[in-house]
Amino acid sequence: MGILKLNIPTVLTLSRIILIPVFVIVAYQHPFWGAAVFGIAALTDFLDGYLARRSGQITKFGIILDPLADKFLVISALVVLVDMARLSAWMAIVIIVREFLVTGLRVVALSKDIIIPAEMGGKLKTTAQITAILCLILVGSIFDNLPIDLYDIGTTFVWAALVLSVVSGVQYTISFWKKVR
Repeated sequence: MGILKLNIPTVLTLSRIILIPVFVIVAYQHPFWGAAVFGIAALTDFLDGYLARRSGQITKFGIILDPLADKFLVISALVVLVDMARLSAWMAIVIIVREFLVTGLRVVALSKDIIIPAEMGGKLKTTAQITAILCLILVGSIFDNLPIDLYDIGTTFVWAALVLSVVSGVQYTISFWKKVR
């Protein structure tokens, strides 16, 4: 496992970081395009991990950068949604604190050559977050004429993400302490 190697998974991770300011700028004026940029960035999260595992191109740099890119993307979107008054600040804060806690634990574990893999709770949390963010960004867009209420759907997924954030954060912390002892 190399430390710094520019490969396709790493390029995808870096592209996710590059797309963050584009998303933030576009989301306010053009929610549809903001959601599209966010969706593409979120898709790179799936692709980079899949390609890294499949091609055996897992690097320490990627192990550190990938979750950071994920956190930067989600935190940026949560801040945008709070600013747009589509998400309560306290909900965003709870999710953001969990993200920092887990990322900090990952960095400490990695410094001890311990890799704690993502668990199902974290993957479900990410799926709920992405769904919530996409729905809430699209409120007030071309989809307003649909017979479904994107705000209500987004809010439901935010609550699911909030619960999963807390539960998976506790699970991750327990797993961390068991492995570093």
